[in-house]
Parts: sequence; C-alpha cells; structure tokens
Amino acid sequence: MSYEDSARIINDDIFDLVNSCFDEEKSSRNIEGRLNFFNTYNDYFVLTDDGSYSINSKEINHKIETLHTSTGAISESFEKFIKPMKFDYDSDIAVLDICAGLGYNSSAAISDFIEHGSDSNLKIDMVEISPATLACGLLVPSPIKEHDITKKAIENELIAQDYATLSMEKCQIPENIEINVYIEDARQTVQKLNDNTYDAIFLDPFSQNMAPELFSLEFFKEFKRVIKEDGIVATYTSSAPIRAAFIEAGFYIGQGPIFGRKQGGTLASPNPLMLDTSLPKNDEIRIALSDVGIPFRDPNLNNSSEDILEKRTEERHSARHNTKISSAVKTPIFLGNEMDDEKLKRRVERNLAKMNIPSTTSPEAFYIIECEENYSKKQDSENNSRNRILDMEKRLKKVKSGNYDFT
Repeated sequence: MSYEDSARIINDDIFDLVNSCFDEEKSSRNIEGRLNFFNTYNDYFVLTDDGSYSINSKEINHKIETLHTSTGAISESFEKFIKPMKFDYDSDIAVLDICAGLGYNSSAAISDFIEHGSDSNLKIDMVEISPATLACGLLVPSPIKEHDITKKAIENELIAQDYATLSMEKCQIPENIEINVYIEDARQTVQKLNDNTYDAIFLDPFSQNMAPELFSLEFFKEFKRVIKEDGIVATYTSSAPIRAAFIEAGFYIGQGPIFGRKQGGTLASPNPLMLDTSLPKNDEIRIALSDVGIPFRDPNLNNSSEDILEKRTEERHSARHNTKISSAVKTPIFLGNEMDDEKLKRRVERNLAKMNIPSTTSPEAFYIIECEENYSKKQDSENNSRNRILDMEKRLKKVKSGNYDFT
C-alpha cells in the first residue's frame, strides 16, 4: 500500500477537497478558502449527539462509517481516553496520541490537565499519517475551547511541512504544555521514542481491517518499551486479536468504558493494579482457546495492511484444531455447560473432539476452564484477565498433547 493510499483515512471526496483548499491557500495566500470551508462543505461533516462534528471514513468493505461514535465525538474522547486514566497531576504528564485525527483526544487531555490546575507540565506527542485529516481538525468548529490549543499545534506542523501556508490560529499554547505533531506512519514514530516515557497512550485507529498494522503484536511491544510502569494504554476496540496481542506483548488487560457501543473498549498496563475491571468471562475464554485470539503480526513494522491480514488468516487456519479450538459457533464458550440444542451440540463437540476434549462437560473441559471458577469482575494482582487467559492456554496445550493430570 502506498503512502497516498494509507493516508486516505477520510472519505475520498472530502480528502481531495481539503487538499485542494490548502493548495489554493499556498498559491494565492487567500484566507477565504479555509475560513469558508466548513460552511461551504458542511454536508461532508457529521454532527454527533453532543454537538461536536465527525467525518465519514473512506469506504471499506462497501461500508462508510464516521470516525467517531454518533453518540458524541468529543464525549467519546473524554469517556474512553481520559476517564480511565489515573494521572498524578502533581507530576509531569506525557501522552502519546496515536492516530490523532481531528485532535479531539489530545484536546480532551489538555482540558483535563487544565481543569486540575496543576503546576506540573503536560507533553503530548500526536501522531497522524494523514495531513488532510489533521487539516480537518483546523476546519471543524472547536467542540471545546482547548481544541483551539490543539489547532495551533496542528497548524504549526502543517506549515512546517509546507502543507499549510498561513498562520490563522490565534490561540497561544500555554508555557506548561508541549505539543509535538508527527505526520508519518506511527510505526516509524514509535521506534524513535525513548523508553519509559509515557503515562498514557491513546490508540485510536479507525478500524483493524483498515489498519491492522497499528494493532499488531510488534507495535504493542514498542508500546511496552515506551510506556511507564504505571502507564495505561486505552483503545476503543474489544477485538480478541488486539487483546491477545497486548497479552503477548507483556501487558495486563482490562475492560474499558462502554460508550456508544455495546461492548467496552480495552485498557492495558504493565501494572495490573492500574486496571480495575476484568474482561467478560466469555471474552477471556475465546481469547485463550479460540483461533479468533490469533494476533496481527508485523515482524519488521513495515508490512502492508493486506499482507498482515492475509498472514493472520493463514495462521488462524493453521492453528485451528492444532493449537486452538475452532472459533466456529463460538465453540469454546460452551465448555463446562450442558447444551440443549442438539444440532449446535453436535457441531461444538466435533470441534472439541479435534482437540482431545470429548464433550463440553468432560473432565478435560472443566480442567481447561478451572481458573474461571475464581472469576471476579474486580481484578487484582493475581486474579486477573491476563493470568486466567495464560492459564487456560497452557491447559489447552496439555489436553491436546495428552500431558495433563486431573489430580
């Protein structure tokens, strides 16, 4: 995939209109194009329930969605990326904002920091591959006053990159707030960052199908390197391969807030005490035992989206019935349960038999999920989602090999 293709995150029409607007600004030095853009092309912006605006994505799998939940674009930033954090406002705070988009998540972080009235410093490193998407952050009405601070930082970098020409944002960035904007592939950015730097990482790519490279195991290993011991990664997704990748990269994981979706997102930290809420029990079982828990892999942090998706499909096929239970009909979640639906039961037990599990209520089944008997929604340093998932993975391997002891 070319840089041009990967940078086309937003709808193709608005992408081209934004680029044309700033090309015209460069050639004519006329401020009217930028000033009038939102009113002229208002139909391309999507008003969400809290009064803030989002933008339609480019088409993927014959479907177009907005970049934010319709429940509220700026509210989503506060609910999913700010409220789960446990910042020490008496100390300096550093945030890495991956896929910064319109700048809402960074603006919410600035608002939260200013509200707490600390004498400390805030550093935000914003990363966004698409200059046109960042430029849209200049063109939408600011949903909160702190967005004007973010706009100034975005404008400064767009001018430095020769994308924008005119300095039109009048807001001044406070002296105790440092904002760096990186307009490049986040995989390259993260490799240049220092170890043990960030108190929070906001991970907000549009979707795993569009950008699996930003959800890969190797990318998360870089997160593990640059985050502080008490730092928290927040992302909106509840996807099994993403949660599995966090675990394999060395993180503890927990349930994130539910906002605008049926399921909560995901929180990850090197320190289990930073995470309060376990994943749902069935999510843990599917991640541990099913091929759906195979993560995305990007060994050299430079593979294309298509290659990463294809390789994961191949790995899932290879793992199915060998190291993982088939994900068909969500087979693993029936372990330990009686089944009344005879047709479904036959399908489930055919899948289980290929992993040396005679039935959903066999000793082998109960052995594999034994740790779930101690499941608690409230996590602690020992009884948590990561430890239970790893325990079930080990037990499944023993059952498959015949190397287990029920005593």
